[in-house]
Amino acid sequence: MMILDDYKDQFGGSFDDNKKILNDIATIRSKSLKNKIAGYITKLIKNEIRNNAEMENQQSDQKITVDTEVPVDTEVPVDTEVPVDTDKTESTESPTKDTDTNE
Repeated sequence: MMILDDYKDQFGGSFDDNKKILNDIATIRSKSLKNKIAGYITKLIKNEIRNNAEMENQQSDQKITVDTEVPVDTEVPVDTEVPVDTDKTESTESPTKDTDTNE
């Protein structure tokens, strides 16, 4: 569309604003034709804005994924010691059963 090619930077996501811009740059006598063209331009601009936003989100998601991934050849230290509390000792003896049958 020649109008969109030449004046794309003037159009936006608002139908009413696009209709006013069409009045300024072209002579379209038919109200229904003007509305169809303005609606078509608005739809194209909104789709372009949405597609650009989705691409930016995908790129930022990929960047976050790349930044948080651990490389396969990264070594993890194995000599990490786990603290053990030596003050507390558990008894391993079994409780004493009362075997007295003189009840």
